[in-house]
Parts: sequence; structure tokens; C-alpha cells
Amino acid sequence: MLLHTILTRMIQTGTLCVRYPSGRMREYGSGTEPRAGLWLRTTRAEWRMVTNPGLALGELYMDGEAEPLDCSIFELLDLMAGNLWAGGPHPMESLNYRLRLLRRHLDQLNPVGRAKRNVAHHYDLNGRLYALFLDRDRQYSCAYFATGQETLEEAQAAKKRHIAAKLRLTEPGLEVVDIGCGWGGMALTLARDWGARVTGITLSEEQLGVARQRAEEAGLADRVRFELLDYRALPQFLGRAVDRVVSVGMFEHVGIDHFRGFFRTVKQVLKPDGVALIHAIGRSSGPGATNPWLTKYIFPGGYSPALSEVLPAVERSGLWVTDIEILRLHYAETLRHWRRRFAANRDAILSLYDERFCRMFEFYLAGAELAFRRSDHMNWQLQLSPSVDALPMARDYMVDAERGSVGGKVSV
Repeated sequence: MLLHTILTRMIQTGTLCVRYPSGRMREYGSGTEPRAGLWLRTTRAEWRMVTNPGLALGELYMDGEAEPLDCSIFELLDLMAGNLWAGGPHPMESLNYRLRLLRRHLDQLNPVGRAKRNVAHHYDLNGRLYALFLDRDRQYSCAYFATGQETLEEAQAAKKRHIAAKLRLTEPGLEVVDIGCGWGGMALTLARDWGARVTGITLSEEQLGVARQRAEEAGLADRVRFELLDYRALPQFLGRAVDRVVSVGMFEHVGIDHFRGFFRTVKQVLKPDGVALIHAIGRSSGPGATNPWLTKYIFPGGYSPALSEVLPAVERSGLWVTDIEILRLHYAETLRHWRRRFAANRDAILSLYDERFCRMFEFYLAGAELAFRRSDHMNWQLQLSPSVDALPMARDYMVDAERGSVGGKVSV
């Protein structure tokens, strides 16, 4: 039994109980807590866990061929994630990972047409789905937890304040471009609370419709506009330079061969004294490759880059890096909230889609949270400017603005 041999080597911390298709039960690990179980219902499931576990486990769970045994899918993935390197990696997964590294340039090739299709795959789902597990403002990116005790709504509002402080919106009327505006929450907040004039762009038709409706309902349509536009078309579309650029949770969809073009575009649309803030998921252990299940089912063409891959592209663009911040466990906490809200509203979501879809999203939310808790994932924020002297010498202004003591919320 190849899988038995692999698990004997891999599981060293905690205890994994596996029920094989024959009905035989085996235990792996130390015999101590934490404990989790896996039921492999078919011989095909057992074989796929040998040959390509990075793709197979998620698919088997979606199709009901693999089930958590006396535990949740989160508990099962948590135990397995904690043992990924403890006893040495899965031999076939190590090989598959090296192959993914070799083909990642092809996997992340995102020309305009493909980029739009990739976005539609995930973001053009039924809008009610996201309303059932995100915060009221539909912020689909890492929240900001100063203490970890905040509600999701409080933490997402704090994230927007944190980013606005770094944009240094010191006077009303500054023109901002929001690249990857989602359902419009950031753009509307910057217009309402900081007096900015915002152009938000997205490749999602579903998000575009919601964002435009929200602007009308908020009475902000004269200060915020939303467009279906690829970032590469921004210079021609705008026809002028703007004061600020913000992009939250979009850079993961750019692709490594497009990094230089992205930052060239940011510089091209910024005024000489302009400021940009780019917020994205990254990895702390250096360049890697996206999990194949995540690529196939959730984010085709997506990749969370190491800063060592991003900064050379920034340097070649001629932009100054004026500030870098790493947010470590903030996204883990965000995903914990999403995962629990999804579970609480599972019946409503099931009425929109089906059991397989619900299992897909459960696997995604659990696995994503564990990528931040047990692996190398984090968030980075880069503040950029074309000019060395566009911002104050010290970063105190960010804290002052965030706390509202100096240059905070602008009266409009």
C-alpha cells in the first residue's frame, strides 16, 4: 500500500485515522492530539492521493469520494498542513510541485482576453453568494485586525482607513484610480469620507453592475465612476495623470510576466508627486507555484508572489518604494470570519448552487486560512511614488491620519 507508506512517513505530529475503501482502519502519527480522520470511499480516491494529492484531495472531497472522519474539513486540512514538512513532503507532490514551477510562466500568462475570463470564473458568480459571507461593504480582501478581537465589519473598515492613511488624502478633490475595484466599497469610502474623486475599474461585469448601483444609491455618482476596463488600457482611457492609485487584492491576478507592465502603468498614470498603494497576498519563503486545485477551481491564472519577485519590477519602473508593510495573520482572521459565516448560511448558499459547489467553497476557505496560519502566506502593502520627496520624511503621518488627529477624514 503506497499511500500507507507515504502517510507513515509524513504524519508525525498528532494523529490521522484513515478508513480505506476495504474498510480497514489505520492510524498514523504520534497517537496524541490533535486528531483528525479521512475516509477514502473508493480505490480511485486512494490511488489519486498517491499520484497527485495537491489536486486530488479537493476534488475527492467535492465529489464525495473522500470525507472527513469524525472531524471537519478544516480540522482534517489543519492536521495535514501541520505535517506537510514534519515527516518530509509527499514524494509525488514534491515532483508535481517542481513541474508546476517549470510551467508557472505559462499558467500565469494573462493577456487581456484571458484575464477577463479568469476574473469571470470567480467574480461573476451570483452576487448573493458573496453577500452571505462577506461584510456589509463586500470587502473581498484582507481585513485589518489591530487586536484580533474586532468584528469583521470593524476590521474591514479599519483596513480602508489604514490604506487611506497611506494614500495621504490631505485635501478634498484629489483624483484616485482604484485598479480592481470589486463591488466598489473602497472607492465609495474614499469619496464619501475623504472627498476624493474616484475612477474604479474591474473586469467583472457582475461587480460593475453592483458598484454602479451602490454609487447611485449613496448619492456619489457625481464623484465616483466605475468602468469595465483592463488596467493596461488606463493611460489611454484617462488621458491624463491622477493624484493617487490604489489597488487592493487585484495584483494576485496580474501574473509574473506582467509585473513590469503593471508598474509601468501605475507610474504612467501618476502625477510626479502622486502616491500609489498596492495591497496583495504574498509568500514569505520566496518564489513558488499556485496549488493546482486552487488554479483549476477558484483563481485560474492567479499567483501570490514573493516580494523578491515584485520589487525588481518596481525598480525597473522608476517608482520609489516609500513604504512596505507585512500583514501576517490578518488574512487568517479574515478567512476565519468568512468560513464561519459561510457555514452559518450554508443552506441559503445551497439554494443558489449545489452540494458540490458548497464543498468546493468550504475547501477553499479552509485551505486558504491554513495557508496563512500554517504555511508561508501573508499580505504585503507597497506604497509607491514617482518622486523621492512626495511624502513626509517620517511615517508618523500615516498613524496620525489613521487615528484622525492630523490629515484624517476630510470634511466635504
